Amino acid sequence: MESIYILIPLSIILAFLIGYFFWWSGKNGQFDDLEGPAHRIIMDDDEYHPETSEAKPTDSAAEEKYDQRQS
Repeated sequence: MESIYILIPLSIILAFLIGYFFWWSGKNGQFDDLEGPAHRIIMDDDEYHPETSEAKPTDSAAEEKYDQRQS
């Protein structure tokens, strides 16, 4: 029962802190554009870079090691 004397003031302080941070985020424009990030991730503005068919140096080195192990 004695812990209620600590829990009630703590819960009131926590409620005021949550309310203050909610008010602060609204004042600073956190909730101005709620749909923009969701649509921005879908937009494809990247340039298309086709894959080249040239072999990479690491590919040939890996093939040589594989061939040596098979022998």
